[in-house]
Amino acid sequence: MKLFLAICITTLSLSSCKNNPNQQEKTSDLVEDTSEIPNSKADHQLRQVKKAAITPELDGLATDPAWQDIAWQPLDQKWLGENYTAEDFSGKYKLTWTPEALYIIAEITDDVIYDKEDDPLTLWWDDDCLEIFIDADNSGGGHQFTHNAFAYHVALDGNVVDVAPGQVPTLYNNHVESKIVKTGENTMIWECKMTVYNDTYKDGGVNEPKILDIHQKLGFALAYCDNDTSAERENFIGSVAVPGEDKNRGWIDAGIFGTIELVE
Repeated sequence: MKLFLAICITTLSLSSCKNNPNQQEKTSDLVEDTSEIPNSKADHQLRQVKKAAITPELDGLATDPAWQDIAWQPLDQKWLGENYTAEDFSGKYKLTWTPEALYIIAEITDDVIYDKEDDPLTLWWDDDCLEIFIDADNSGGGHQFTHNAFAYHVALDGNVVDVAPGQVPTLYNNHVESKIVKTGENTMIWECKMTVYNDTYKDGGVNEPKILDIHQKLGFALAYCDNDTSAERENFIGSVAVPGEDKNRGWIDAGIFGTIELVE
């Protein structure tokens, strides 16, 4: 199974563009207007994230001391696709932090590991990947082609893709470092170190990362894109329950993210 950051359009034919962000770029009348998405978020799935006493070593090992006293959280909300079995996909994750970064470790069981595209900026949503959603000020609101929030697709080869203002697919490899280790026939550990940037981020500019501290709240969600060798991804499984029929809202609306509170 694979993690994919969803880029799609809901104003017209949702089914025709859900798997193809480039279709949005080419057809201006299909681009969803996010101006009416409220930039005011009610906290939900509020979870406290403990500070790491010892900074995790980015080695893809869940045995690191930083992870020992942290409970696993489920990655089990079907956002897209048909029903799947536990043999096809199962996932769980942990979080911790230091002032410099947020750390994510995920254990993913996927019966078919599939890297369809060699070019990291081509059809990246159809490759197995882990997607990290982050909203630095927990404000919610639209972020389809802005940096009000980020949706990082972390690929099997370590490339990190999001869509920048101007609808430009862009590599953000300096925002998320990752290490993936296969621990069984169908099981992988994804360990990521994510530097957090707020909505003042400018592509190509000089940007200072956010310094994390206790009592801060951030919008956060995690997801996995799964593709078992099909032409398009088959499932998109997230960490947050999304109300309504359209579960695939994370790519445009940071209001569906959960909330994490940093604690000592």
